[in-house]
Amino acid sequence: MSEKLYSSEWDYTSQAKFYDRRPNYAPKAIERICKHVGASTHGNYAVADIGAGTGNLTLLLANKAAKVIAIEPNDAMREIGRGKTKAMPNVEWRVGSGEKTGLPSGAVDLAAFGSSFNTTDRDASLRESHRILKPEGFFTCMWNNRDLQDGPQKRVEEIIREFVPDYSHGTRREQQADVIIASRLFNNLYYLEEPQAVKMSVENFVDGWRSVKNKYWDPATPEGKELLSKIIARIESEFADTPELQITYVTRAWTAKRED
Repeated sequence: MSEKLYSSEWDYTSQAKFYDRRPNYAPKAIERICKHVGASTHGNYAVADIGAGTGNLTLLLANKAAKVIAIEPNDAMREIGRGKTKAMPNVEWRVGSGEKTGLPSGAVDLAAFGSSFNTTDRDASLRESHRILKPEGFFTCMWNNRDLQDGPQKRVEEIIREFVPDYSHGTRREQQADVIIASRLFNNLYYLEEPQAVKMSVENFVDGWRSVKNKYWDPATPEGKELLSKIIARIESEFADTPELQITYVTRAWTAKRED
């Protein structure tokens, strides 16, 4: 790691290679956000993709903005992202975090957090986003949540709770409006939900779970590795006779305008 910009709780080095098994955000959601903020592939319109991970959101934003600065603290995640976007001349990768992007003040038109806002000190990340945004710039944070009422996902939830009865999804499934508005740094909140149906092989679906790390299991520990192995074995057994899964995900995003 180039800098210690995150706690061990969010060190996804060993999970990085499985991240591409996760489905990307709903393209219609990105379309709606980019239209709302006035993103453009012309001129100097710049986006900071903060906590860019392996570049899933970066790929979508690169088709909507003249420049995308992908900021990721984890070396393993960042290198995968570099490889995925190497053919995109308008993408630049940097080391940084939500609290310390390393960008100059007023550098970008949009500060975007894709499945990363919850891994940061949210108040500090809002202050940093406000600092690096141009006047009239926008902040957005989003997650690609599994639809828990969807058949396969509902069954997976039941399996997880067999092993972890008090399982909780944490901040990533909470509404973000209060913390954004309470900062007094942003206003004109715009919220959207965009569902998408994704077809996946059982193997890819299971590998997506190998990218998960939370307070209930950490694959870097013997206990966490054992628990995750048991959960994955049950999921594999449950869908052993299913050649392909169709799963519903919902992209949820909160977008707000910089307050001067």
